[in-house]
Amino acid sequence: MNEPMSQQGIPSDKWFLIDNEEDVFSPSLLVYPDRIEENIKRMIAVAGGTERLKPHVKTHKMPEIIRLQLKHGIRKFKCATIAEAEMTAGAGALDVLIAYQPTGPNIKRYFDLISAFPETKFSCIADSEEVIMKLSDSATTGKKQISVWLDINVGMNRTGIVPGEDALKLAMLITRLPMLNFGGLHVYDGHIHEPDPALRAKLCDKAYAPVADFTVDLARAGINIPRIVAGGSPTFPVHARRKGVELSPGTLLLWDHGYGTEFTDMDFLQAAVIFTRVVSKPAVDLICLDLGHKAVASEMPQPRIHIPGFGKFSIISHNEEHMVIRTDKAAEMKIGSAVYAIPFHICPTVDRHDTVSVVRNGIVTEQWQVEARRRRITI
Repeated sequence: MNEPMSQQGIPSDKWFLIDNEEDVFSPSLLVYPDRIEENIKRMIAVAGGTERLKPHVKTHKMPEIIRLQLKHGIRKFKCATIAEAEMTAGAGALDVLIAYQPTGPNIKRYFDLISAFPETKFSCIADSEEVIMKLSDSATTGKKQISVWLDINVGMNRTGIVPGEDALKLAMLITRLPMLNFGGLHVYDGHIHEPDPALRAKLCDKAYAPVADFTVDLARAGINIPRIVAGGSPTFPVHARRKGVELSPGTLLLWDHGYGTEFTDMDFLQAAVIFTRVVSKPAVDLICLDLGHKAVASEMPQPRIHIPGFGKFSIISHNEEHMVIRTDKAAEMKIGSAVYAIPFHICPTVDRHDTVSVVRNGIVTEQWQVEARRRRITI
């Protein structure tokens, strides 16, 4: 992986080190804006420009990272929650797709969001006749024309409708009901995690083929497809080769050890590190870090972290506030020793932290709020 020049005096393989460790509490999530910006540039290069990009905000949930992307000309974004959409619009985004079907009170919140940010174009996805009808009713009552994308299931079997006759009926319903515009097709293939890039591309193309066929069915029914947004981070380079498709990677903005080791063909930089400390040495070969479930994502199998340069270690236990590690380096470590850990899964790890510590030129200079980790900001 090609690394940018590190700060003066710091070896490139120690890019994450900070000089003011004594000023930084632990556990703390460190983020590196220069590396984030480098990832943004590389993302734009893969996409062939900014126009096709609709990056997902769920990885970082921070307005400052939205603004970094705006700085480089990215104007469209994708999110999963009303709070993420509010944060994104508040940071200045002009086009926000909520890639989550609104139900219950969230339908009202969605229209409240539209009223609160009139300069931003919001849209949402749907795969249910009932929800589509409720959206039309609310839009008619509020006199607000809205855009609804049809959520397509291409094999992940989490949300969406399989391309075919029933999907065509829903698309026709969107075009027919008052105050609704057919936004296009939302196609997420998050189930494709094949490390081999050639096989990943083959699986991605196979999953997308029914979507291509479905666009023909839509055209025959007289339905124009304004846009298709497809894929996440693993299939980002595959869909980037597909004409007329918008792209919504998210993880690659911060990257992590899981994707970094699984998808070696994707040239992005890890830009987030957990700063933790040894808080106890309960046995000869054991250390305990203040890195529990509340500081690092715990849904992945162990190991959930990578410690650069640490060598072989095993995780003995992982609890709410503690992580116990067996290592032959235990004897040389002291209580309070700093440890830098790269999470295997960055997205839910960010969600564990109210703030992140921002590292510039090897110094923690400020804090950024992880604003959209809240379920509700104001709306």
